[in-house]
Amino acid sequence: MLMLALSGMRTRWITFVGSFVALALGVGLIAATGLALAATFDAPERGPERFAAAPVVVRAADHLRVDTPTGTRTKPLDHPGPVGPRTVDRLAALGRTVEDRTFPADVTAAPTGPDAKAARSGADAKQRRTGPDVTAALTGPDAKAARIGADAKQPRTGPDVTAARTGADAGKSRPGQDAEARVGHPWPVAAAAPYRLTSGRAPAAPGEVVVTTRPGGAPLRTGDRVLVRTPAGNGPRTVVGTVAGRGFEDAVFFTDDEAARISPDIDALVVHADATAVRRALGPDSGMDVLTGHDRRRADPDPDRDSRALVSVNALLGTAAGITLFVSAAVVASTFSFAVAQRRREFGLLRTAGATPGQIRRTVCAEAVLVGVLASAAGVWLGAEGAPLLVGRMTGAGLAPPWFALGDASWPLHTAFWTGVFVATAGALVSCHRAGRTAPTEALREAAVDSRVMPASRWAAAVLVLLAGLGLPALALAVDPGDLLGRKSYITRPMLLVVGFALLAPVLVRPVGRLLTWLPARLSGATGVLVRENTAAGVRRTAAVAAPVLITVALAATLTGTVATLEEARAAESRTATTADFVVTSGQEGRPMAPAFVERARAVEGAVVSVSRSTAVTVLEEDTALVTSEARAVDPARLAAVSELPVTAGRLSDLDDGAIVVNEEWLTTRVGDRVTVWLGDGRKASLRIAAVLATGTGDNGVYVTRRNAGGAGVDRIDVKVAEGADRRAVAAALQSAGAATGTRVTTRAEWLAATGPGTNDQTRTGLRMILGIALLCTATALANTLVMATSDRVRDLAVLRLAGATAPQVLRLVAAEAVVAVGVGAVLGGVVAAVNLLVVWGALVLLGVMSAVVVPWGTLGLVVAAAALLAAVSAVLPASLALRTRPVELAGARE
Repeated sequence: MLMLALSGMRTRWITFVGSFVALALGVGLIAATGLALAATFDAPERGPERFAAAPVVVRAADHLRVDTPTGTRTKPLDHPGPVGPRTVDRLAALGRTVEDRTFPADVTAAPTGPDAKAARSGADAKQRRTGPDVTAALTGPDAKAARIGADAKQPRTGPDVTAARTGADAGKSRPGQDAEARVGHPWPVAAAAPYRLTSGRAPAAPGEVVVTTRPGGAPLRTGDRVLVRTPAGNGPRTVVGTVAGRGFEDAVFFTDDEAARISPDIDALVVHADATAVRRALGPDSGMDVLTGHDRRRADPDPDRDSRALVSVNALLGTAAGITLFVSAAVVASTFSFAVAQRRREFGLLRTAGATPGQIRRTVCAEAVLVGVLASAAGVWLGAEGAPLLVGRMTGAGLAPPWFALGDASWPLHTAFWTGVFVATAGALVSCHRAGRTAPTEALREAAVDSRVMPASRWAAAVLVLLAGLGLPALALAVDPGDLLGRKSYITRPMLLVVGFALLAPVLVRPVGRLLTWLPARLSGATGVLVRENTAAGVRRTAAVAAPVLITVALAATLTGTVATLEEARAAESRTATTADFVVTSGQEGRPMAPAFVERARAVEGAVVSVSRSTAVTVLEEDTALVTSEARAVDPARLAAVSELPVTAGRLSDLDDGAIVVNEEWLTTRVGDRVTVWLGDGRKASLRIAAVLATGTGDNGVYVTRRNAGGAGVDRIDVKVAEGADRRAVAAALQSAGAATGTRVTTRAEWLAATGPGTNDQTRTGLRMILGIALLCTATALANTLVMATSDRVRDLAVLRLAGATAPQVLRLVAAEAVVAVGVGAVLGGVVAAVNLLVVWGALVLLGVMSAVVVPWGTLGLVVAAAALLAAVSAVLPASLALRTRPVELAGARE
């Protein structure tokens, strides 16, 4: 069998070259994405940064811990509390302590001349006042806004720390200058990193600061005058010293007293004492974490940033690897199936010569294993070489963090190799099973025209797969429509329908082909008729060309269409829910809004101001799992004036400090029932359900009052112009307040445009990468199949030439047949995409969102046009080479 297999491979080398290339490329893509995916499983190990030189760090517990019947469950807290004064006093008796505070401190080069006076006007000048107003701005719940919370302690570093724009003129000292996002600390805590002075001295008086420097950052030097914007206001300060940056933050250091004035809460405490003594002094139920050794990293700014950055990379590469495996397996199986189908005459001759069905199967299996092993080995080499290029493109496009790199895992290469061998063998076995059991005379007769192309087993498989592809979404629509909007669902769901339609392709090719060729067949000339008849006669050839196009069109339309439809649905929800005339956000994720702006906005005459805070609530579901939901803390009296939320039960006006507004995804949704929740700072509360919101696209979260905000700072303000008030005057007052505090004020239309469809470039880039992989597989499969098919039709082309057709006419016929086959695949892929998009639309309707389905016509047009062009070229090139031989010689050729 091995010698016979080698002889067959030498004789039909074109067929096996096509299968080899398709399989090698598929294995290469699987290996490359697998190697990159393996690198996302473990974030790089980093030691303590901010407190690397601190012996013991004490801070409030940053995780909620709840005992359940199945064990202790934990969840990160949205806003851990500060270290209390009693704790500080207790630990001070053990040894020297250093208080750490973290708060926004954005730096701008100080203006000179007339601009200097203007930069200190308005709200900033008010910060110099004394009395209750200043105290109110720095104490109480809003004092929490003077620092970056546990989850907001994420000062961006490296290339991400660029000039942070906050509006056309907002926050600028003079045109062309922007604030550089930094964080503030008291100078004594600098030694815990440790930071060392590279020039100047330590700050000794209010108005003096020390700044970190880094390559590519603002060129600050000792003696410079700068404007520093903090939660307590803006003001000029003198740089009296510089320290070299350590890469994890860009910092501004103040005197201890001034840092305490800006941010009264103590975020962490460095204790120079024995850790055991510290734990003993605090006791087991203090609510404090005592961090030593590697655990000190938990007190760093955003200690989980590396792991969190890899979550999206893992999801993207996991999706890409899954789609790559699916598409590669499908096109390779299709290529091998067509290659075996081309050899029916050969199998018939072998059966006539006395070969048994088992011998034919073993021969084909041996050939498939040989091709599979060689192609898989080549694919593994391609994957190993291509993986660094893939990682480089991902980091360059912002899909992965700059430090992302390949590891030393080898299992993806083994997985890709054996996957390739299995796919090659399985694809050949499925196709050769029928050839092995066909009678010799029947095989010889079927070699001319495809007649019975669907055995009963294939019919059964197709029906079962289609029933699953249609039944599962129908069940989800009836039980949980929101589940259909998840990424895993809308990425995996099309695959069942794709497989089902691919299995039915031999049956669907004739009717779809006749539909596409109906008009050309009625035009003058024989080309249209010949295209129609050749498409109907060569069912296997047409199905083999249509299969990869079907897969690519279905995936392209479903993925891009679903994402665009969901974006449009969210935009529609925002347009409906937000009725404010102006929407003001903090502009930087995780940072609270300047208290000075909040104060001035509330004082604007003719404005209805709704201040809200981003927080979270956690609930224990079924006594087994902690589930955290995003929430907003609002003023119920003002909420109705600036929004129209989709209330399905209850009333928003009933929201108070003892109540909560939930959505329909919660287990308990009956108005008046009480739910036990844990707030963002870990406090446990029993709240009454005041109202229930429709689930929508998932953005309809939970609403609580300010008292239950868990210490969160204001990060959004919705402003409605009161009836009869001057809109221009309100806008001017808001813009003035924003310019004085570095806060961007946007109109409702501007805010909707900034958060509307098409704004997530990272998602679109990831989709383009996934579709690019699918297109590459499709292009290879198309080229291979058409080269194999055209090379096998040299006698048909010769007969046309002998019948009087010119060479250009023959080439046009071949190109037209290839384009029609692509059209068949595009139609079937369009049907799959239409079904999936209708499922998404139905889910949105059931969830209460009325939004149109967005069809990506541009993407579909490009995919189909590229496939048609490639198919025409791949068919015409081998045909033109074959036509160079005399027709009489080709007509007498034997296989």
